[in-house]
Amino acid sequence: MIAAETRFYRRGEFHSFSARNRRFLYLVPAGAIFELDGAAEMLLDRLAEGEASEEQLIADLGARGFPAEDAQELIAELYQSRVIVTENLPPEPLEDAPADFPLQTLVLNLTNQCNLSCQYCYEFGEDKVATPEGKPKFMDYETAQASVDFLLGQSAGRRTVHITFFGGETLMNFPLLKQVVTYANQRAAGQGRSIDFSLTTNATLLTPAIIEFLSENRIGVTVSMDGPPELHDKLRVFANGRGSYDIIAPRVRALIENHRTRPITARVTLTKGVTDVVKIFRHLKNDLGFHEVGFAPVTTSPDRLYAINERGMDDVLAQFHVLADEYLEFALRGEMHGFSNVSDTLSELCQGVNKSHPCGAALGLVGVGPSGDIAPCHRFVDSDTHALGHISTGIDREKQKDFLKRGHINSKYDCHTCWARPLCAGGCHHEAYVRYGDTGHPNLHYCDWIRDWTDTCLQIYGAISAHNPEFLRVFAERKALS
Repeated sequence: MIAAETRFYRRGEFHSFSARNRRFLYLVPAGAIFELDGAAEMLLDRLAEGEASEEQLIADLGARGFPAEDAQELIAELYQSRVIVTENLPPEPLEDAPADFPLQTLVLNLTNQCNLSCQYCYEFGEDKVATPEGKPKFMDYETAQASVDFLLGQSAGRRTVHITFFGGETLMNFPLLKQVVTYANQRAAGQGRSIDFSLTTNATLLTPAIIEFLSENRIGVTVSMDGPPELHDKLRVFANGRGSYDIIAPRVRALIENHRTRPITARVTLTKGVTDVVKIFRHLKNDLGFHEVGFAPVTTSPDRLYAINERGMDDVLAQFHVLADEYLEFALRGEMHGFSNVSDTLSELCQGVNKSHPCGAALGLVGVGPSGDIAPCHRFVDSDTHALGHISTGIDREKQKDFLKRGHINSKYDCHTCWARPLCAGGCHHEAYVRYGDTGHPNLHYCDWIRDWTDTCLQIYGAISAHNPEFLRVFAERKALS
């Protein structure tokens, strides 16, 4: 008779965190979150000292008053979940994207022109990748129609799809935007489907008539705005150097007051000297009345004058923590705080996201430039180097496949041992290209920052799930509507 081989257990791949005196695990292979009970906590603490056989674990738990039968059941449950494993398992590779993955979102760059001259602009600044010379400056109706038809044709199986209007400054081509909304609604309705619309604007061209149209058609609006005048006007200026805040502020107030069908959000670009996150949030949320405010560090080479250095990023993170603490207190009272950097991460945690790619670029989303060129996303529009095809001929599947293969988490070996990879997947393709010259390169300069912030959001999730789980339903509803 051959004796059964003794099975030795060790801890699996997870990130442990605590929230309000409760202990949780973020299980990396599954992108799942578990709260630990006393027995599971004891077992994992034991395995932190080194691997152990099932008999040893049962004995250790038994010494602490845990029945052997319950201990066996717990070990089996944790093993099945891969919280504990029996060998050094490599990360499970995520599947490649299917070639016929249906589109969800189309970003229509209605124009590559802008009436501002923001010094950090990724489209016109020193780090631009666009090559718009010789191409149309404004999209025409025929190209827009073809783009809508393309979206509907490439989104089989989706009852609702999304169009985001973008620029340049989107509202410089507002007549076309109106035509697209009418045409897209008619085409979608004819197929028993619907289209959701949103746009990004610098708000300088908003008028009562435009606001009325946006509200009547339930078009979501994100305003690019960097805070109170002394901060906003540092870099968000007209060509003559004049700041844009005084033009924007009254229009934003009118937009928030009169657009009653969708919440209005602000997107802040943080740059050197524009990093007072708390002050900016207070002004945009409390003084102007935005529903949510989100922040993103400027995408740029590190040697630009407006780039944020490591010390500046540490200061940004410290201020994120201040707002995160506020967010949690609001959530425990059942109130929305408005700091979208937390809301966006909570939404992904609630969905159990485990990304193969950082975002939907060239997967569920593409951008279309005024010329009809198709790009992986709006940040690569008008770039010959990154074009994936043309709206008249469709996507070049080989170019798309190459872009997605390089951006896949399986290709980013630096990421394979990082516990935050299910949410990060290596970071923005555009940021990678600007920093490293390769859209598939992991954003290594942000790794520690991302891990710290992800841990913060996990703690918020844990505290809410323990003390006010009803609050998390809003994120489930957000997913259902997406």
